[in-house]
Amino acid sequence: MTTTFLRRTLTSATATGGAAVLILAAAAGASAHVGVTPNKTDANSYALLTFGITHGCEESDTTKVAITLPAELNDAQPTVNPDWTVEKVTEQLAEPKKLADGTSITKRTSQIVYTAKAPLEHELRDALVLSVKLPDAAGSTLYFPTLQSCESGQTDWSEIATDGQDPHSLKAPAPSITITEAASADGHGAAASTAHTTEQATSVTDSGADARSWAGLAAGLGGLALGGVAFARSSSKRRQETAA
Repeated sequence: MTTTFLRRTLTSATATGGAAVLILAAAAGASAHVGVTPNKTDANSYALLTFGITHGCEESDTTKVAITLPAELNDAQPTVNPDWTVEKVTEQLAEPKKLADGTSITKRTSQIVYTAKAPLEHELRDALVLSVKLPDAAGSTLYFPTLQSCESGQTDWSEIATDGQDPHSLKAPAPSITITEAASADGHGAAASTAHTTEQATSVTDSGADARSWAGLAAGLGGLALGGVAFARSSSKRRQETAA
């Protein structure tokens, strides 16, 4: 019976270990792509987009990363990375583009190019961050085709799934984000109101606790005083009895 139990235990452990290996392998495969992670996706908001550079081109060290901005964006502010130099590439627009504030622009930032001061080893990871103003276009998807150049070869992360195509089937998908609904003023107000209410409740609770502490201290001092009076009376009575 003991042998059977051990056999079942080992079989179960092997199956679990195998499943864990498969999960890790899948995760490693998913993270192998150059992708983008936004800190927010609210329409018409400012967001930080972090591009993860996870490996080189066919195990060759990375030397340059060129991120193309979608037409919906007019500019991007690159975050300084001490291991890279960075430049903004601009393009002349075919015709002036009118902005929401009424002004017009004749050129836009079309690409952000990071060049490694020393090649990024293929087994190491780095992150490049851009600050952008997201458009007021909830539900739309923004694509950032990214050309990764290496000491030997390039990988062009620019594939976009067609209608009905599984994005996971793409060999070199373009990093992308989907714009969500803007945070409503009412929602923000409700959150602030909730926070204020919570703060008031906390204040009331703390005041009540303080009041109870002072009441307890006063009661204790009162009891001590009464005890002292009783003790004094008892001592006085004993002295009177002894003298008599």
